[in-house]
Amino acid sequence: MVNLTINNVPVCVKEGSTILEAARSIGIKIPTLCHMKELSELGACRVCVVEVKGMRSLVAACEYPVYEGMEVYTTTQRVLNARKITLELILSDHRKDCLSCERNTNCELQRLAYKYGCDANKFAGETRNFVYDDSTDYLVRDNSKCILCRRCIAVCKKAQGVGVIGANERGFKTHVACAFDMKLVNTPCVGCGQCITVCPTGALKEKEEIVRVQEALANPDKYVVVGTAPSVRAALGENFDQPLGTNVQGKINTALRYLGFKKVFDVNCTADFTIMEEANELIERLQGKGKLPMFTSCCPGWVSHAEKNYPELLPNLSTCKSPQQMFGALVKGLFAKKNGIDPRNIFVVSVMPCTAKKYEKKRTFTDGMSDIDAVLTTRELARLIQENGILLNELPDGETDSPFGEYTGAGIIFGATGGVMEAALRTAASVLEPNAPYTKLEFDEVRGLDGVKEAVYRIAGKDIKIAVVNGLKNAKAVCDKVKAGESDYQFVEVMTCPGGCVMGGGQPIKATFVKHKNEVAQKRASVLYKADKAMYNRRSHKNGSVLDAYANYLGEPCGKEAHRLLHTSYSAKPAYVKE
Repeated sequence: MVNLTINNVPVCVKEGSTILEAARSIGIKIPTLCHMKELSELGACRVCVVEVKGMRSLVAACEYPVYEGMEVYTTTQRVLNARKITLELILSDHRKDCLSCERNTNCELQRLAYKYGCDANKFAGETRNFVYDDSTDYLVRDNSKCILCRRCIAVCKKAQGVGVIGANERGFKTHVACAFDMKLVNTPCVGCGQCITVCPTGALKEKEEIVRVQEALANPDKYVVVGTAPSVRAALGENFDQPLGTNVQGKINTALRYLGFKKVFDVNCTADFTIMEEANELIERLQGKGKLPMFTSCCPGWVSHAEKNYPELLPNLSTCKSPQQMFGALVKGLFAKKNGIDPRNIFVVSVMPCTAKKYEKKRTFTDGMSDIDAVLTTRELARLIQENGILLNELPDGETDSPFGEYTGAGIIFGATGGVMEAALRTAASVLEPNAPYTKLEFDEVRGLDGVKEAVYRIAGKDIKIAVVNGLKNAKAVCDKVKAGESDYQFVEVMTCPGGCVMGGGQPIKATFVKHKNEVAQKRASVLYKADKAMYNRRSHKNGSVLDAYANYLGEPCGKEAHRLLHTSYSAKPAYVKE
């Protein structure tokens, strides 16, 4: 252990700790812009500088290690002046349209500039030639707001193992972009949006579809329906000053009705459909009718990654559409038929925690129609609610509509890493052992935030080895193992985003300090597990609406009609595709 003082307060921390860590351990917040624990500790922005007794220069607290007897001062006039000048220099090369920026009031640069009383125009002069890239269906990069913190580079390369962006050129011309300044659409980017969630400013954002949804709602010829993903209910409240871990699904239902949607459904229901298909597909493969291990196919970022980097593993992917795509297919198929509505007049909106879902909506079609017409992220829904003057916190709880409003606990937990696996195992175990007096409900081994979780479950006298992976960097290790024939897994769940959908690229953005302090992923996931535990039916094959759909429309799970409506195919794509 190392003893030091910070602002004359004694501190004792582990050897190897940084000044930043030591300060936070006693409740002193040193500002940062480039720092992300374990991913980006460069000291590049110099906003975190502090004064150390006996040292001539100020040091970057995020990277400077503590030593015995060190005396640190975080708020001397010299430190405050240095931080202010640094911020004013950053602002001199920053497009300052704060009032119209989507990150207004939730921008780390804006907060610090206000805190330190900065003059945004003090060092006005030449600016860089800014790159604007909106080539994809899901993301926009506006380098006029980039502060070169390199967080996006770090999360893309170190956390996800994709590495499609970096710092191009040098000196004043330095800018963040893809190799050779190619458009993002021509790279192996999978659309996870993790770069958006770590950006301290508005340099990165999702490609918005709010206007398209508003136009559809205003069109009397359109029958506009909406469905929300499981993890949206666990996070939307944060945009309305609700505490982390607050379930606001009832209020979301009411808000969506106020917005004018004809039907308010829940994608939890189609998550149950996904399990009906996926669990039965797994059983078929375990019986020799397909390739093992079977990989889940719910995450579009993972599917895109597999198509671009592991074409030999595509036969291992479940052919099930994701719950989002099944939602659209069932609305335009079953719902339209049952209610005598022309499916071409139905406009299906999904609310997702994920930016890759915006790309996925163009992947699958049923009867020549796209399954999903528009995708709103959790953040977009928050803005749409706010724009319409709806006070979410004051709304009564509302219900969802039939038939896609009924769901089980298994559908809810899809939003957490391990949730798809657990839901599938609940149904697979019941199908394989229909006469067993008790079948397992909670598979605790697949829960939690470890990058790779493994377990072996004995079902119907047979050992089934599974793996649960979150984060593409972790997925690479598992895929390489399977590819090399060194794995004995039967079933593998992959979620692109670390922590699963609760930490998706479309979720509310939290400052990095808050992320580490409050363990956002655990609190959001706890919402889903609590809701699951409170449900009477916790297995997908107990969903009455799902059973009715199979009995009257779809036939058997994985049967001909179910396969036509609820399954898809994949195609290998080179890592660099010019479109």
